[in-house]
Amino acid sequence: MELKNKKILVTGADGFIGSHLVETLVNQGYNVKAFVLYNSFNSWGWLDTLPKETLSKIEIFTGNVTDPNGVRAAVKGIDVIFHLAALIAIPYSYYSPDSYVDTNIKGTLNILQAARDYNVEKVLVTSTSEVYGTALYVPIDEKHPKQGQSPYSATKISADFMSESFFRSFNLPVTIVRPFNTFGPRQSARAVIPTIITQLLAGKTEIKLGSLHPTRDLLYVKDTVNGFIEIAQSEKTIGEEVNIATQSEITVGDLAQKIIQLINPSAVIVSDEQRLRPEKSEVERLFGSNKKITELTNWKQQYSFDQALNETISWFRNEENLKRYKTDIYNV
Repeated sequence: MELKNKKILVTGADGFIGSHLVETLVNQGYNVKAFVLYNSFNSWGWLDTLPKETLSKIEIFTGNVTDPNGVRAAVKGIDVIFHLAALIAIPYSYYSPDSYVDTNIKGTLNILQAARDYNVEKVLVTSTSEVYGTALYVPIDEKHPKQGQSPYSATKISADFMSESFFRSFNLPVTIVRPFNTFGPRQSARAVIPTIITQLLAGKTEIKLGSLHPTRDLLYVKDTVNGFIEIAQSEKTIGEEVNIATQSEITVGDLAQKIIQLINPSAVIVSDEQRLRPEKSEVERLFGSNKKITELTNWKQQYSFDQALNETISWFRNEENLKRYKTDIYNV
């Protein structure tokens, strides 16, 4: 599918990956409507940090994906949907699972139903590597069993199956996009890399972390965004689940030591009990296969881990960016 001359809707556009996706699409000349979460502060999240010239080219729609009426208004006249809006914090899902059902399952249903009613040409629904749970084999391909090891992952599994059902039942042109552990500028401190970087840059010498032994497949946000766009452009991806992964892994402990060496080699890691997941909920290993995406699209990883990590640290070193993060508070 050629995205030129298509009207594109990005939900979750105010968030980490969503804001990068919107920025890239606009810079490539595409016509973008950004669906951001309504709030009384008139904040557009990370979109507020984009250059004014870029922001002026974006149509902003404020609402909530849990409201079917607002979703229908946003989707009317749209050709392609990138659906990224979701609640993603795993610890918070332990406390407030109802809100995850509302946003991740019902919100996705609202998008699918509106897309069906308005004959949208392609819908990309964002999944997560967390749906696989602890790897039963590696590299994890799209046929790997789903394991609901947290309320968050359970709702994302449900949203994935709901999306599949609309493809099978109504021939809605849906693709499930499954990024692995994306990191980069603008990421929430709920994620491990910003947690480590912000503590170090704030001058802390004891870096508080949870489990150090789990492994993650770490993907730079620019590679993730390129994956979304390549998947959208490929006709072969309709009705498919597609990983975006580097096909590599690193333990949280080794990751932390790598960042410590880059910022303050004298810092040490300390265990913070409140950051530990329940034992059966911890995903011990994530190591994704990118065979399918490379077969169905022109995507390939462009950024090495070291390059991506250095770019991320550089962004956080900017005082204006760092002050947005509360390093003294564990961000659930």
